[in-house]
Amino acid sequence: MNVTHLSSAELVSELLAAPVRQAPLPLPCACDAAAAYQAVEHAPHELAHKLSIARELLLRDMRAKMLDGPVMASPKVVKDWLCMYCAGLEHEVFLVLYLDAQHVLIEAEEMFRGTLTQTSVYPREVVKSALAHNAASVLLAHNHPSGQLSPSSADELLTQTLKSSLMMVDVRVLDHFIVGGDRVLSFAEQGLL
Repeated sequence: MNVTHLSSAELVSELLAAPVRQAPLPLPCACDAAAAYQAVEHAPHELAHKLSIARELLLRDMRAKMLDGPVMASPKVVKDWLCMYCAGLEHEVFLVLYLDAQHVLIEAEEMFRGTLTQTSVYPREVVKSALAHNAASVLLAHNHPSGQLSPSSADELLTQTLKSSLMMVDVRVLDHFIVGGDRVLSFAEQGLL
């Protein structure tokens, strides 16, 4: 089940629902949460489903915080959202967060998906998408499934290429983040932008 297509109310309902037991034993009383979730030990898919629902709810809550005001006023929220979004991914993804003139989030989009060690990023497509979103600025991000935070020379070259390409259409690159596990490296903080 793709939890991203469910409403928040449906997600909460799914999260709070008692686990489904495959064994013919009667379900414990729903009011006894500890007993109800002992069944989860025997159904790892049920636990994985509950965790994916909790993850989706957290992502939505963090995204709502990013919509409240200027994103860069609270870079920790952005970093936390990126860590949660990339958590457990075994492949690289390249994300673009489109911001308006006041640096309020318009949209966050996974533009490219790659392999374990690389993803192809096409500057032309990033520029087209930034214009389609009417973005004044962008935040770029990608993950390193290995957990390594050090930017490669290809990462630095890509950042400069995107910065130059987007500058041609008056869209500023405010930062590029690399996510490795539960840590985030900011190009701007490292003086690499």
